[in-house]
Amino acid sequence: MIKENKKQVEKITSGLNTLLSNYQIYYQNLRGLHWLVKGERFFVLHEKYEQWYTEAAETIDEIAERILMLQGTPLHGFDDYLSESEIEPVKGIKDGKQGVSVVLNNSRQLLERMRIVMEDAGEAGDEGTSDLLSGLISNTEKRIWMLNSFLG
Repeated sequence: MIKENKKQVEKITSGLNTLLSNYQIYYQNLRGLHWLVKGERFFVLHEKYEQWYTEAAETIDEIAERILMLQGTPLHGFDDYLSESEIEPVKGIKDGKQGVSVVLNNSRQLLERMRIVMEDAGEAGDEGTSDLLSGLISNTEKRIWMLNSFLG
């Protein structure tokens, strides 16, 4: 765990809090898509959205715990998430293709933020954060590939 440079640690925890906020909005978007999906892709997407929001919930916990390990305070109010998130909440989407496009765009935004925090963690020698993000980046890249394939 890094300790030497307080400014680097603050930059990393700030970036992780933005990532945490992004994940909270992504999670809620997935819940809404799961609840509202209709049409011929219902069975596939209903199950897939549930898988993704379950994974997102676990990731949210991992990010918050990493912030705590760095002696930071994870954001924990929806007002904070809404003001900090780079991902926009979506409502009322029932169409499967449109929903998958939302997940794809959200995933791209998550990946972009992960790479920013990963760079900061690398510069600071923060192996714990780098390790966490490495796995998340790999999973997100795979999800993006699969979503692009689904959309054709």
